[in-house]
Amino acid sequence: MPKTPHKALLCFLIMLFAATFLGTAQDKGTTTPLISLIQLLEKNFDVKFSYVDEDISAVQVKVDQTEVLEDVLTTIRAQTQIKIQKLNDRYYTLAKPSVVDICAVVLDNFEENTVIGATVEVLGSAIAIVTNNDGRFTLSNIPSDAILQIKFLGFKTLFVPAGELLGSNPCKTLLLDQFYQQLDEVVVYKFLTTGLTRQADASILLNTAEFGILPGTIEPDILQTVQALPGIKSIDETVSDINIRGGTNDQNLLLWDGIKMYQSGHFFGLISAFNPYLTDKVTLIKNGTSAEYGDGVSGIIDMRTGNNLKKRIFGGAGFNLIGGDLFAQIPLGNKVGIQFSARRSMTDFFNSPTYSQFFKRAFQDTQVTNNNNQTVDVQRDANFYFYDFTGKLLYDINAKHQVRLSFININNKLDYYERTPSNFRETSSALNQTNVSIGGSFDSQWTKRFSTDLNAYYTQYELDANNSSSNSLQQLFQSNQVLEKALKVNTRIDLGKGIDWLNGYQLTETGITNESKVTQPPFENKEKGIVITHALYSELGYRSPDRSLNARGGVRLNYLRNPESFNDLILEPRLNLSYSITDKWKANILGEFKSQATNQVVDLEQNFLGIEKRRWVISDGIDLPVTRSKQGSVGINYDERNLYVGLEGFYKEVKGISTATQGFQNQNQFNGEIGKYDLHGIEFLINKKTDAYSIWASYTYNINNYTFEDVVPQEFPNNLDLRHSATLAATYTIGKLKLGAGLNYHTGKPYTEPSADDPVDNTFFPARINYNEPNSSRLPDYIRADASVIYDLALGPNIDASIGASVLNITDKDNIFNTYYQLSTNDEIEKVESASLGLTPNVSFRVRF
Repeated sequence: MPKTPHKALLCFLIMLFAATFLGTAQDKGTTTPLISLIQLLEKNFDVKFSYVDEDISAVQVKVDQTEVLEDVLTTIRAQTQIKIQKLNDRYYTLAKPSVVDICAVVLDNFEENTVIGATVEVLGSAIAIVTNNDGRFTLSNIPSDAILQIKFLGFKTLFVPAGELLGSNPCKTLLLDQFYQQLDEVVVYKFLTTGLTRQADASILLNTAEFGILPGTIEPDILQTVQALPGIKSIDETVSDINIRGGTNDQNLLLWDGIKMYQSGHFFGLISAFNPYLTDKVTLIKNGTSAEYGDGVSGIIDMRTGNNLKKRIFGGAGFNLIGGDLFAQIPLGNKVGIQFSARRSMTDFFNSPTYSQFFKRAFQDTQVTNNNNQTVDVQRDANFYFYDFTGKLLYDINAKHQVRLSFININNKLDYYERTPSNFRETSSALNQTNVSIGGSFDSQWTKRFSTDLNAYYTQYELDANNSSSNSLQQLFQSNQVLEKALKVNTRIDLGKGIDWLNGYQLTETGITNESKVTQPPFENKEKGIVITHALYSELGYRSPDRSLNARGGVRLNYLRNPESFNDLILEPRLNLSYSITDKWKANILGEFKSQATNQVVDLEQNFLGIEKRRWVISDGIDLPVTRSKQGSVGINYDERNLYVGLEGFYKEVKGISTATQGFQNQNQFNGEIGKYDLHGIEFLINKKTDAYSIWASYTYNINNYTFEDVVPQEFPNNLDLRHSATLAATYTIGKLKLGAGLNYHTGKPYTEPSADDPVDNTFFPARINYNEPNSSRLPDYIRADASVIYDLALGPNIDASIGASVLNITDKDNIFNTYYQLSTNDEIEKVESASLGLTPNVSFRVRF
């Protein structure tokens, strides 16, 4: 059918408009191949250009073709740096430049965040540079045919011809692909806050360099951060008494660069003893442990400092209202570098509001109440300070062999004075707590499929204390010393088809000495125990080709020998299964058997006012057997970029515990009965997150009971039985400002009250308290609200800073986390209550370079 005139006219106008628009758009400077542009210029201006096709075939330009010829040529020179020479009015030559100036911006290909500190190297030359805080780099006078190599830890190396960066205004953007190793798959990109990720094997990885913010924290305190996760609490608000799924702190394996640590806190557990700014990553494992780990029947916290050589110096320093610190890594050449950190408190010469609250919390002012509900005033004074420092030597023999040496020293010192005016009693005490450790490793990649790791360490922990009464005739000296040496070797074989095989051997010798001495009446006691452990282990790992199934199964065989009392052979199977039902739904099945031969017994609460009442001891197989555990868990989680929902059910049984290691403060305090505890429960977490904010809620329900056959009743609630615990928190980032706020809740812990009818038994000397059934009462519920804010700022091209402020317990709620009873000198019952931190502010300032 023929077109009608008006339809034909309409089509003509549309085509004319389109042609006009396209022509105008091209004239306005759309990207055009340089060869095509030259051919057009030759036609429009009746000129000729001489050039080599290969020199300009890949060059693109943006030129306004309506300009005069010389203006067009000037634009081409500016965009491409190509040399254009005019021979006469008609003839020109084009030549590829011998050297060029280029620039680019380097981003990651996931969220297109700037990659700061990426190494940009001109291959075949000594020219190298790193990207600045904007991810940008600029190079001048480099060969035009040069190849650039751009690399950064965690990303695939990118190779770019210099010629491809010409003609970019502004600088061209380059995207680095993230590098994924087979056994290090990250399931959650951002978990609660930046720097926290959930691994495929259900462990949690904390990267301190990328750490964002959590409510109440202004610095990435390692042992405070892990308590943000479900199933992990500290009833007494300390980092030295972390309870993982109802276990005591001594049932956790704490590693620093592969060295077992016997001290974890400063200020009597209120501050972590490990400087976070050189700690590269922290792995938290609650279950499904690899066979290479021994000890830690409750959980593992594995801290590792930076292990890669850097080509430039980096470091930082800062202070808060408790103390100051500094850290740095310094390259000493292409193969050698050193790391160091140091921190010291200001508490011995500066009484800040934060220190006042910490002091009040540690020494519990006006804490004793007698039978008549009258408070016994206790006057206290203390001179206290702490420090720590670390060092590490990094030596790369070559690309396949690395040597590392690590050192750490932790120290707490206290001089304490106490006076009770009502009975004219005076007491002075001194406490010195130290941990010195040194360790080394030799890692080798012999072939593409075979590697070995050799580790050795020596660690020494010592707690020395003395206590003098008012008459100066009686003095008490106490000492607890731990010496441990260990050697460990791993071999790893990649068998192909997603299968890898780990084998290893570990030798550990642990000696613990406990000494007590009283001058009046004269008494002295010294006990020393040694345990030697030989361990063989083997483990297979498998990942399916589609990565939907990750499996790890192994076994550890421990031979423990105490030269004076026992020999034990213990077989410990381990299992870790993870299966992706869909891209977003994943399931985990975890299980393990574990054992340990070191524990902490708890001294009388009156000793040093309960400040440092725990001491390490060795299992003797009789009064204190080797502690053994078995646990299993099943979990399922939903994970997409902005939402994570996880649910996990678990069961754990720990045998071979003593009432002496559990901190009883009732009729079972001194008996030393042997028993077990078992718990079962569920953990739930939901986390909604975007680039700007993260909101999460967690809930844990568990039932945790003791069983002691020689105690009446035989079964009763565990001292750490928190039936319900929950957290609601949120963080928000706007520009350089980070905000965090949160609410923590748990039910009160069990405790034992005296009998109301007959509280004191005077038929014994000294008199005794008649108690109700063990742990038959509960403290009030605990609830605390915290908040924090951090602001980042730039002080120079390579110098960043941050200012932070936090408040713990914003509402100043008086939470009682422990209650026990004691008899006064006239046999009256005194109630002793330990209260949580009150409203505690803190501020910090940090500089990084």
